[in-house]
Amino acid sequence: MLEVHDLTVRFGGITALDGVGFSVAAGEMVGLIGPNGAGKTTLFNCLTRRCDADGGTVRHEGKDLLAVPPHAIAALGIARTFQNLGLFPRISVRDNVMVGAHHRGRAGFLTAALRLPGVRGEERGLRAEADAVLQRLSLSHVADHPAAGLPFGTLKRVELARALIGRPRLLLLDEPVNGLNSAEVEEFAGTLSALRDEHDLTVVVVEHHMGFVMGTCERIVCLDFGRKIAEGPPEQVQRDPGVIEAYLGTAV
Repeated sequence: MLEVHDLTVRFGGITALDGVGFSVAAGEMVGLIGPNGAGKTTLFNCLTRRCDADGGTVRHEGKDLLAVPPHAIAALGIARTFQNLGLFPRISVRDNVMVGAHHRGRAGFLTAALRLPGVRGEERGLRAEADAVLQRLSLSHVADHPAAGLPFGTLKRVELARALIGRPRLLLLDEPVNGLNSAEVEEFAGTLSALRDEHDLTVVVVEHHMGFVMGTCERIVCLDFGRKIAEGPPEQVQRDPGVIEAYLGTAV
């Protein structure tokens, strides 16, 4: 599904990613961990073309992902959520979710401006699909509420709903349980596992919550200062001396 080889990203004199490489099989759930500043979000930004790579290759289902323009990423079946919420605060939850399906819309600027019958029918279909996703994530009661003012945990689920309506095959989650309490983390973990099976998803998760990552992911990749320092099953990575040192800041 995803192959990353020798990926390098520099911002001036800072090397954010230094020759990072790993692969993700179809249907797999992989955790991407590391201290703050390790390069995890930069990696996601490369995969979704929000920033350019200075070296290396990324292939998605055999296609050169680094040659794809940013606006075409969603149409390839790739969706993501953001570490810092990327929602529109003044529009409704439903409309925020519908934004995630924009790449499937066929209406052009003129037909949309004139509100022709085909446009209205397309919008009704997307609205019904958004409502179905919101119901699946127990968000129907806030569908008409503006995103602003809702609890942080609720907004995290809204972002997930927006990603799911795009019908992705590869789902990239950037700190999805950050700021959630223990009960919410447990609930999210169960929901994510169920959604993976329901939608045949391949998932890559960036997260600092080790209990969540170790309990939901089959394989872990650990970065530190832009380099991969460990990769393997959760029980192996959490015992790795380099991983322990990176997180605790002390030699084992």
